[in-house]
Amino acid sequence: MAKKYIDINTLKFQLFDVHELESVLSSNYYNQHDVESINLFLESVKDFSDKELHPHFVEMDTQPAYFKDGKIIVHPVVETVMKKGGELGIIASPIEMEDGGLQLPLAVHTIAYTIMEAANNHLLGYPGLTLGSAELILSFGEENLKEKYVPHMLTGEWAGTMCLTEPQAGSSLSDVTTTASPQSDGSYKMNGQKIFISGGDHQYSDNFIHLVLARIDGAPAGTKGISLFVVPKNRIAEDGSLEFNDVVTAGDFQKMGQRGYCTAHLMFGESDDCQGWLIGQAHHGLKYMFQMMNGARIAVGRGAAAIAMAAYHASLEYANERPQGRKIASSGKKDVTAEQTLIINHPDVRRMLLLQKALSEGAICIVMQGAHYHDKMKAANDHQEKKKYNLLLEMMTPIVKTFPSEKGIESANNGVQVLGGYGFCSEYILQQYLRDIRIFAIYEGTTGIQSLDLLGRKMLMKGGKGAHLLAQEINGTIMSAMAYDELKPYAKTLGINLKRIADVMEFLTAFAQKGDFERFISDATIFMDFMSTIVAGWQWLKMATLAKEALVTGNIKYENSFYESKIHAMKFYFKYEMTKTQGLAEVLMDEEVLTVAKGEEVIV
Repeated sequence: MAKKYIDINTLKFQLFDVHELESVLSSNYYNQHDVESINLFLESVKDFSDKELHPHFVEMDTQPAYFKDGKIIVHPVVETVMKKGGELGIIASPIEMEDGGLQLPLAVHTIAYTIMEAANNHLLGYPGLTLGSAELILSFGEENLKEKYVPHMLTGEWAGTMCLTEPQAGSSLSDVTTTASPQSDGSYKMNGQKIFISGGDHQYSDNFIHLVLARIDGAPAGTKGISLFVVPKNRIAEDGSLEFNDVVTAGDFQKMGQRGYCTAHLMFGESDDCQGWLIGQAHHGLKYMFQMMNGARIAVGRGAAAIAMAAYHASLEYANERPQGRKIASSGKKDVTAEQTLIINHPDVRRMLLLQKALSEGAICIVMQGAHYHDKMKAANDHQEKKKYNLLLEMMTPIVKTFPSEKGIESANNGVQVLGGYGFCSEYILQQYLRDIRIFAIYEGTTGIQSLDLLGRKMLMKGGKGAHLLAQEINGTIMSAMAYDELKPYAKTLGINLKRIADVMEFLTAFAQKGDFERFISDATIFMDFMSTIVAGWQWLKMATLAKEALVTGNIKYENSFYESKIHAMKFYFKYEMTKTQGLAEVLMDEEVLTVAKGEEVIV
């Protein structure tokens, strides 16, 4: 493994400078924290990651979770991350104090989890889903549900999951068939099965609090008939003891990557003795679950960015140690008698490393932008301001999930290439990063689903108001960058791309207005690539502007080279990535339609 898996200075630069944490800390909601206390918290997380998480990263791949005798067996460090994570406040960090949490900004929570996921990405889903489940119960559950379950979850004693997917339905939640039959005591008798349940069972939690989508007897068809239930693996008896609740683990899915993160197949009510308790109102389950799903989507983007950053540092370390070949002299020839040069001196290797840096640091900056909007929404006292930041968060969420996932795969893939043949060998860590990150484009709604959400819903939401607000935010960065001659060309390029978004949307919405919705969304994934590339360019221009300002004013926290590297990486991103948006726009505005099925199939 590489000696360094994350650059703390880059994360702090994004947290405190790029995304202006102190503007959030000055609010009434977050003012119990200050910069010093947050730095202490992050230092404790880094120490925990170094000592307890990172040393087991390879082991969790070579000794994966497995199913035996009706149980899933996981690596012992899972107990560490749940119990010690509970003690450190890692699980409860964004929860309000009155509910037993630390009430930390989501941006701080995001940086803490990024550190831990870069150290060992197989682990953070366990506490992460527990947090999401607890938040959902706190938001929509009755008091007795909150009192019974949440305190045990925030300490890491009990785990939480989200149970959506079924074998026959996949991502189509309209086809969920798990049933819930009302009982005289107010509970529901549950029956059905769920697959791909991350962290769904293991030997290190005393209980699993499953949040299950199901249909109450007689419910309407489709998503309008779905309700949400708390279904514990072990229900609480009258004397306070735990008794089995007929939730059976049928198996664990063996995966290409993230092999230490178990993925359960669960059966509910096989012996007709599984009880569940309704959360909120009947038939509103999908609406409630979207809170957890959106949080999970942000977490997926964060995890992918963390892996991509760790992969970058591993390949950078290798490139600085591996001698191979010789630099080409000014004559155009190699001096074969000269000593070999380190591969980092070869331009193509530098290109791949810069691509890794640009994609991975741009990815985490996008995630942090979403976290910033969440925090501004929570901190706002004015109702209209809350609505504004909620809209911006809605706009960003599919991009936050997708750009780090898709571009993270590309980034890690380039890391393997930097190592050449060694990158493909299990002796080196790059192949594990590449296998681990591949699932992130599938987790919590595939890239196709996120793209449909962005183009088909978010861009048109409230008459395009969310898109307009996002454009205003980007324009603010453009104006700031125009103050520096070195950055003006890049600011102008970003402005051209804002106009390009408007042109593409004008072309595509014409199909929606004519009722041709299939044509409108047929290239949604191309639109996601187009839009998220521009949003990442915005993040890089923001980083470069603040770096330039620090160098000009002398108000620096880090070495000059740190700021210069941000400006250089921005220039690289604009040259090698932003130039792709013109071609993507041409694809999106091409009149020819090649993917919509019409009539008899003759091609695919």
